[in-house]
Amino acid sequence: MVIFDAARVLIPFVICFAVGIAAAPLLTHYLYKHRAWKKKGGKGKGMGDAAGTPLFDGLHKEREVSTPRMGGILIWGTVLITVLGLALLGTLMPEPFGALDFVNRGQTWLPLFALLVGGVVGLADDILEVTKSNGGLSLRWRLLIVGSFGLFAGWWFYAKLGVAAVGLPFIGALPLGLLFIPFFMLVTLAIYASGVIDGIDGLAGGVFAIVFMAYAAIAFAQNQVALAALAAAISGATFAFLWFNIPPARFYMSETGSMALTLALAVIAFSADVLGDGVGVAVLPIIAFPLFITVVTSMLQVISKKVFKKKLFHIAPIHHHFEVLGWPAYKVTMRYWVITIIAGIFGIAIALLK
Repeated sequence: MVIFDAARVLIPFVICFAVGIAAAPLLTHYLYKHRAWKKKGGKGKGMGDAAGTPLFDGLHKEREVSTPRMGGILIWGTVLITVLGLALLGTLMPEPFGALDFVNRGQTWLPLFALLVGGVVGLADDILEVTKSNGGLSLRWRLLIVGSFGLFAGWWFYAKLGVAAVGLPFIGALPLGLLFIPFFMLVTLAIYASGVIDGIDGLAGGVFAIVFMAYAAIAFAQNQVALAALAAAISGATFAFLWFNIPPARFYMSETGSMALTLALAVIAFSADVLGDGVGVAVLPIIAFPLFITVVTSMLQVISKKVFKKKLFHIAPIHHHFEVLGWPAYKVTMRYWVITIIAGIFGIAIALLK
């Protein structure tokens, strides 16, 4: 039975990767045909100190006006195609494909919805970004949308799934009561803020692909097979994106990818928590350590500038600081991949020990 369930998780991973590889040339042709890149280089908007800095512009401005955005469509689009395809196969041929349909109310409805909401809202931002010289949706609007989704998702867990606690390693469930809803929102906003890691070719794709595979392992160990299959499918689609995002990138993930992945990650982390008798949220800063450090360094930079009137880093988040120090982009990227793999294994171990 364990081997059969493992196949139910790994097959969607492989299918998503294969579909993504096949679909990428079509997406690339469309994006280049319509010149889907920023018309003005530099950071016109963003979070943290990475917005609008001369140092950042010197490192990345030129490629921003020649490399298409919206590559994240490949990720959530591939997952959607796979989900619909497996559901159709399961309906037409219940044996043997019925077992591969991993969509169900208890485990995957909400994370799939999160992926699509993030993808669509991010796509709207990207379309405005490439058609308007003054950028896409304002940061205020994006935070409002993400915060509203976090409140809705927190309410769904609380009211529909009966979740009002978070798991802590070696301790058990910590009851939060009604505070669970705003806590969910704050975690969602924090994970969304980590999306600014999408700033070097291959960096975000590799980190997110590893993080989602780690949560697939945790969910599988907790017998949440459908959730594990979805996390693995997202990982497979992200690996397909990464194949074309390795330097020099064919396209950028941009907001439609980073928002989709961060919202989905928030919901999957909570789904792998008390619902699975686990500790999915508490180990998130470990498993997604590069994302965590991205948010922390951005916050420290802002605080340092406001309080001490000086920068703590050359550029925040810290991966751009390493670039300014002279690290080649590929070195930053690959070291982040290594750190994410190690952190992911450690986080899985903590989650399984409980």
